[in-house]
Parts: sequence; C-alpha cells; structure tokens
Amino acid sequence: MPERGRPRTFDRTAALGRAMEVFWVKGYEGTSISDLTGAMGINSPSLYAAFGSKEALFLEATEFYTQAEGTDIWTALDEAPTAREAIEAFLRQTAKAYSQTDRPQGCLVTLGALHQDSSRGAICNDLRRRRAENHAALQRRLERGVAEGELPRSFDCEAAATFFATVQHGMSIQARDGASHAALLATVEGAMAAWKMIAGTDAG
Repeated sequence: MPERGRPRTFDRTAALGRAMEVFWVKGYEGTSISDLTGAMGINSPSLYAAFGSKEALFLEATEFYTQAEGTDIWTALDEAPTAREAIEAFLRQTAKAYSQTDRPQGCLVTLGALHQDSSRGAICNDLRRRRAENHAALQRRLERGVAEGELPRSFDCEAAATFFATVQHGMSIQARDGASHAALLATVEGAMAAWKMIAGTDAG
C-alpha cells in the first residue's frame, strides 16, 4: 500500500528551498503541484500536510527567499558610508545576485506574480508588500543622506527611491532574459550617471 503523508526522512527546510527554486523559475501560476512534488521529492499528501496549500507554500517560500537570497544587496545599502555609495553598492550587488549561474536569474519578489490570481490576490498582495518594504528601505537610506548633510534638503527621497527600485526591477527582467553580469553592470553605470542630476549636487 502506498505510503501516505510525510515520509520519516522528510526535511521540511530542504523541501521548502526546492519549492522556492521552482516558484522562482516558473512563477506562482506557472507552477503545478506536480512540479512542486517532483522537485521536493514528496507526494501530494505530504505537501498538503506540511504546508497546507500551494498558496501557503508560495508565501512561505517567498519568506524563505527573502531570508536566504540576496541579503548582500540590503547589507550593502545599510553599511555604505554615504548615500551615493549605498545606492551604487545596492545596484552592484543586485547585478551580482541576479546573474549568478548556480540558481535562477532575477528576483522572485519581482517575477513571482504580477497579476491577480485564483488566490483572490493574496499572492500579489504579499509581493507588493515586499516590494513596498524594499522601496521604503531605499527611501530611508536616502533620508539618512539628507539628515547627514550629504544631500540637499530639497532632495526628493521618495522619487529617487522609486527610480532606483525601478532600475532594480528592470535588472531582474534583464537577468531573466539572459543578460550577463557585465550587461547588468552597464545598467548600474547608467543609473549612477544620473545621480548628479537626481541629487542636484556635484558629488561624483
């Protein structure tokens, strides 16, 4: 009689990591239960017993992604001594993370789902929230630059954060379409060339 439920050797964290990679490659709607069970090495009852539903699994996999992947991007943003260096480091680390060949290219949070889905928008709402949190992190770093006197009081931190977040989202799509690390760095150079105009300063 076929075994039901989770096998004794079930490693939930490892299975979650494999599910994350499938969602990362195929997106929420493009991923089937058979895709997930095949990658995770478990059967459907095991998946539902451990995670509840495909939707719940995606939400947990996305949280796992934010904790395990691309952390250097946000560390660079926080640790750089100036706002300009922070933004450049943020974009350079993005180029590195998105173009690695040992994992899917691009960003799960950007590419996972863009349209309302059968889950009544829960997936899209979660990804929008995460993108908004990333935008807020950029804005806070720029506001710090204003507070520290690096940037003028008139600097529009929200608009600048939107610009650089949009650059990052575009890099995710470029990477998914096969752009190399060098090509993504060229995008970074273009974005940073706009810094003087955006900041309204002569800072290089």
